[in-house]
Amino acid sequence: MTQFNEYYPYGSAAFKSLITTQVQAALDEDIGSGDLTAMLVPENQRVSATIIARETAIICGKDWVNTCFKLVDTGINIEWLVDEGERVQPEQVLCRINGLARGLLTAERCALNFLQSLSACATETRKYVDAITGTNAQILDTRKTIPHLRLAQKYAVTVGGGHNQRLALYDGILIKENHIAAAGSISKVMQKAYALNAGKSIQIEVENLHELKQALDANATSILLDNFSNELLREAVSINNLSGKKAILEASGGITLNNVRAIALTGVDRISIGSLTKNIHAIDLSMRVNELGHAKI
Repeated sequence: MTQFNEYYPYGSAAFKSLITTQVQAALDEDIGSGDLTAMLVPENQRVSATIIARETAIICGKDWVNTCFKLVDTGINIEWLVDEGERVQPEQVLCRINGLARGLLTAERCALNFLQSLSACATETRKYVDAITGTNAQILDTRKTIPHLRLAQKYAVTVGGGHNQRLALYDGILIKENHIAAAGSISKVMQKAYALNAGKSIQIEVENLHELKQALDANATSILLDNFSNELLREAVSINNLSGKKAILEASGGITLNNVRAIALTGVDRISIGSLTKNIHAIDLSMRVNELGHAKI
């Protein structure tokens, strides 16, 4: 599976273009024909502001925040006091912002939306990564993402220490039960997948040990074990090892912080978790403005 940074190396033109596109769409959605409330503030009023964490979190999305403010007003300056991927504590000041009040207030919500959401993904991912420390397994995301924020969330997962499953449908072949049923069998669908010669990874999902053996016989090199019990996962690892083919085994389905370590200890190579991006709870952050132009810390 291709990782986010392979398509969008940090700081590259592609990375910057992605952020600009996402932020501009968010600003267009929010501002529309104009920010009417910001008009209540004097045009030349300059202010200072701070963004403050209200809970423990892994910070992610600084570039999205910078772009939000810069696209609204190039004269806004931001001084970050934390690094991307840094763990922060409640009441910690994340950055100081200076500029015209109207621009700060107009960009505030979009900037916080990105920072809260991406930090949520990174924070949740780090919890799972920490939970399996010392095992050989990796934590992966899925395609269960917020529409139009797929790539931003995939980036956030990497900031949290996780890895990306395929970025999208174009990025790899993942054969699921409906594909198998439509093609006729595991053997037939695998033959078709290899015949495409797409130059992409090929993974097949199986639901029991019988299907696992069929997939191995069909020369599968990456197999997703869907909703296997821990006992079945251990058996699957043993069958894979004895086959001599050593396919990559990925556990998926019903995975929580309470059971992820036990799953990792079964010997699977990867664990994919939809909740990293699907069920996020926005990190509690706030921006505070001082009307006299002095940062409130």
